[in-house]
Amino acid sequence: MNIVSVGFRTLFFKETLRFWKVATQTIAAPILTAMLYLLIFGHVLEGRVEVYPGVSYTAFLVPGLVMMSVLQNAFANASSSLIQSKITGNLVFILLPPLSHWEILLAYVSASVVRGVVVGAGVFAMTAWFAHLSFAEPVWIVVFALLGAAILGTLGVIAGIWADKFDQLAAFQNFLIVPATFLAGVFYSIHSLPRFWQAVSHFNPFFYMIDGFRHGFFGQSDISPWTSLAVVSAFFAVLAVVAINLLRHGYKLRH
Repeated sequence: MNIVSVGFRTLFFKETLRFWKVATQTIAAPILTAMLYLLIFGHVLEGRVEVYPGVSYTAFLVPGLVMMSVLQNAFANASSSLIQSKITGNLVFILLPPLSHWEILLAYVSASVVRGVVVGAGVFAMTAWFAHLSFAEPVWIVVFALLGAAILGTLGVIAGIWADKFDQLAAFQNFLIVPATFLAGVFYSIHSLPRFWQAVSHFNPFFYMIDGFRHGFFGQSDISPWTSLAVVSAFFAVLAVVAINLLRHGYKLRH
């Protein structure tokens, strides 16, 4: 398979241009939302909570907000594009060309990664002014940002294929993606939770994405970044298999 084929490049460009043409909604709005979270939570809890020794709460919060923005926007890019194509009927123009299932998946996921990373970089640029951040192990920052965005882009493809209406997609996002993200340690360390909820958090793959990403900044995390990498990679493999099989069988796409 040639992943740089004309078809792949065209679909990738189309998906990237789609969110870039409405940058106020797809890029600026998420950055503003993250800023509001930082100003509210940072103002209320700064000086009252110290999660890691020598790390202020605002500094702890910034990587969590960056990663949360990366994940949510990567999911939104692929899922919204697919549901719009299904409802308007222009999905046929993607299914008719000689594109392999892998090329379709990679194009949607790659564009989702671009949007997630662009929004995450914007959130970091705006919030880093409010805290002193270090880059203890920057490789982990890059690895978890890209892998997390790819996972949510793949999950967005699955959700976009599954949903028939916008309200179904909204339910998928509001009842699965948003709770899983907020309960993944964006605003707190799981060690501050009761034992039962600590155990529950370990079944949330979003926790490993955020914890591993945060480790890259401070060299400290709730669990080993290698453990997080193993869990996140396995989760990605499972989602990729599900997504490619949905595309191969044309589930809810060929009717």
